[in-house]
Amino acid sequence: MDIFDTAVEAAKQAGTFLRESVGKVKSIEQKLGQARNLVSEIDKGSEAMIVRMIKERHPGHDVLAEESGAHGTPSEYRWIIDPLDGTTNFLHGVPIFSVTISVEHKGELIAGVTYDPNRDELFTAQEGSGAYLNGSKIHVTSTSSLIEGLLVTGFPYDLADRYDGILEHFNNFALAAQGVRRLGSAALDLAYVAAGRFDGFWEVSLNPWDIAAGVLLVKEAGGKVSDLLGAPLSIYQKQVVATNGKIHDACLEVIARGAMSSDPTLSRRRHQRPS
Repeated sequence: MDIFDTAVEAAKQAGTFLRESVGKVKSIEQKLGQARNLVSEIDKGSEAMIVRMIKERHPGHDVLAEESGAHGTPSEYRWIIDPLDGTTNFLHGVPIFSVTISVEHKGELIAGVTYDPNRDELFTAQEGSGAYLNGSKIHVTSTSSLIEGLLVTGFPYDLADRYDGILEHFNNFALAAQGVRRLGSAALDLAYVAAGRFDGFWEVSLNPWDIAAGVLLVKEAGGKVSDLLGAPLSIYQKQVVATNGKIHDACLEVIARGAMSSDPTLSRRRHQRPS
């Protein structure tokens, strides 16, 4: 079975399970004692379904999943899985959540799938082959001015316990852009940038399963991704900026302004970075 086909089938099966499980949660736990970071038996059931399919079809591949961590044997191939991105929305019955699956080969993203079961929207990308929504090719926007841009972001679960410019960035973008939204699913945020629904996205304190598929989607849709300093992005970092490319530098400038209030070296390092 082709890797891409497995990713698509697993995402759609898990997404159907999620949609049919809304309102049926029996057990909710806090992750690591964090009151805002929740997990239910539905997250775990979705993940088990995906992992089981991968192990049956690609038994020698490595897996990194949100709930069960890394398992499997070391391999050139690594599957990165978020079985329910937008758990808080799901638990409250808000129909904005997704399943997202990506595959790395020798450390490079080669496939990414994000499925929204509520809208039956399947976002897919393969390295060098473009990005698609339900089989139709998608592209980032052509917006060239930040003030005309609609952006999206998210806040970390531990927002109350940290201070690294997060709220300053939000305030600054709210003033600099046409508007800022917060949907509650980073995977869908990135997919929407790829599909031209948003012009840009930024967030800190993310995990690889949150963004891996979305990063490939944005790249293949003609957009640009980086860290907060504008340096090349690793999905194993905690931060990302993803845009249509045309407003990328403007977004980095806004982030640099917000960073000065919490870490003056962040802005300074960005301007010292070799071009």
